[in-house]
Amino acid sequence: MKDKLKYIITVVLSAAIIFGFSAWFLLKAPTEYSDSERRALKLLPDFSIENVLSGKYMSEFEDASPDQFPLRDLFRSIKAYASEYLFFRMDNNKIFQAQGHLSKLEYPMKDDMIDYAGEKFTYIYENYLKDTDAEIYLSVVPDKNCFIAENNGYLSFNYDEFAEKIKEKTPFAQYIDIKPLLSADDYYTTDTHWKQESIRDIAMKLLNEMGTTGKGEYTENVIDKPFYGVYYNQSGLKVPTDKLIYLTNDVIDSAVVTNYDTGKAVSKPVYDMTKVDTPDLYEVFLSGTVAVSVIENTKAEENRELILFRDSFGSSVAPLLLEGYSKVTVVDIRYIASSALRGVVDFENADDVLFLYSTVLLNNSVAMK
Repeated sequence: MKDKLKYIITVVLSAAIIFGFSAWFLLKAPTEYSDSERRALKLLPDFSIENVLSGKYMSEFEDASPDQFPLRDLFRSIKAYASEYLFFRMDNNKIFQAQGHLSKLEYPMKDDMIDYAGEKFTYIYENYLKDTDAEIYLSVVPDKNCFIAENNGYLSFNYDEFAEKIKEKTPFAQYIDIKPLLSADDYYTTDTHWKQESIRDIAMKLLNEMGTTGKGEYTENVIDKPFYGVYYNQSGLKVPTDKLIYLTNDVIDSAVVTNYDTGKAVSKPVYDMTKVDTPDLYEVFLSGTVAVSVIENTKAEENRELILFRDSFGSSVAPLLLEGYSKVTVVDIRYIASSALRGVVDFENADDVLFLYSTVLLNNSVAMK
């Protein structure tokens, strides 16, 4: 009798969980965006006889159901903690924790991606820069795995070899080596990016190598809100958050940024405080993902112009380069095609051109247009 009662209770509880979650799944309002993952979630398809008979409904349902499952973030966290502390896995979906940092495995070195990036840079040089008087420079930003992966038992490629390969693809550019100035502590602990307050020496080296300089004197400003880096959200682990600090001085405060991103020019300050209430605080720097931005230094003593081809790492270093130039044009070829730059970017008046890219993007350069 007792065994029979146990079986009944087990069946009833199992059915309650299965049918309860199923009903919750089908009746709950759809969740369109995941703050924890910073991405739009797939929505359940509309039901129709035509979609069912064609197989389209079940295909789309299968793709969307994991995104719409109840308590999704809770189950993600349970999986992350179980992977690390119960099963002692070194990573969870390529996210790992080492030396107080969260990071994502970036391995192996992809020669075809380096070739592709080299082709894009060469196209820009051949079509826009070859016949100008501009000095061309290249610098590679190592991702933080350079400093924490290998010595903690994780796969990592040779970053010096990586830099040599991209240099070989860009013989027209003078290479500026910034790797010796960096360490793991120069990066946010929960994010891929470097901290602006930690790269003052990087900015000074870039300016000096390009034949200009600046005072490098700034005021530190702290945003009174925790910075949840991209790895914090992806990891599912609850770890200490970062603080986002941005640097100001008279040059930066008086500068005017014009963004060319929606077919019309929009003027903003260097630091876009409207981004404080968005999921990614890092977008405070130059408004985040913008195809072309022009920063004008209203306090410049001489007319000198820089074109900075960059990925997201360039958003935080560009303001620190402003002291050396009257105008800095910031270009992100992830959001504008290389073939569409003529008439948008003023190449004729450029004194210097800097290609500044992280190994993360160079090793996945298919994002470049």
